[in-house]
Amino acid sequence: MAFDVTLGQYMPGDSFLHRLDPRTKLVMALTLIVVLFLVDSFIGYLWIAGFIFLAIINGDIPLKSITRGLKPLTVIILLTVILNIFFTEGTILWQWGFIRITNEGIIKGILLGIRLILLILSTTVMTLTTSPLAITDGLEYLLSPLKKVKFPVHELSMMLTIALRFIPTLLEETEKIMKAQMARGADFESGNLLKRAQNMVPLLVPLFVSAFRRADDLATAMESRCYKGGEGRTRLNELAMQSADYLVLGVTLPVLVLVVFIF
Repeated sequence: MAFDVTLGQYMPGDSFLHRLDPRTKLVMALTLIVVLFLVDSFIGYLWIAGFIFLAIINGDIPLKSITRGLKPLTVIILLTVILNIFFTEGTILWQWGFIRITNEGIIKGILLGIRLILLILSTTVMTLTTSPLAITDGLEYLLSPLKKVKFPVHELSMMLTIALRFIPTLLEETEKIMKAQMARGADFESGNLLKRAQNMVPLLVPLFVSAFRRADDLATAMESRCYKGGEGRTRLNELAMQSADYLVLGVTLPVLVLVVFIF
């Protein structure tokens, strides 16, 4: 069983998207997420898909990496679509007992499925083209006004980045534990859904032990390097917005706002 998750992974490169300031990419990703929840039409989603497709091209991201990231979430997407098709009130197209398919349910299910796919793609493109350190610096800069009210901006940015970075690491660790237990006779493939869920329980203890061990190692490494949070921290490379960043924000943000009001 493989966990092909690209969310949280970074793909080094020198593309146009890689060279953009992390604050620009964070603002664009957050804007896309907000627009996705405000738009509720196929044409609006088509416009957003066009933006994401342009980002993929300008980021030199292989299509294989994008599709690989969608695989583990296929079940969740399909389940969302099916539940909306069967349990949405509206014009009944087919019915068998309490199960019924409505015209509104089909439309809503497809729209929600597209929304989930675009949400995953927008965040995946950002993480693939932005290093964890750059994401931390970008978040800290964007949230810096909250420092005036003594909000721990740096600590929050660091925690979010570490959590994002450890997603693929924990999934890789889960796969290793599963293979080790399968070599000892464990069965994770046979049986119904409930049986498979019960068979996954023995994974939790070694996985939690491994996660706590990694967290302790990380804390020790940070302490040995005299890490004391954001207070007095300096940076080797200060973030600086370039003309390309202002061009991207100046063109895409107004278009996305128009998409919300038109569609």
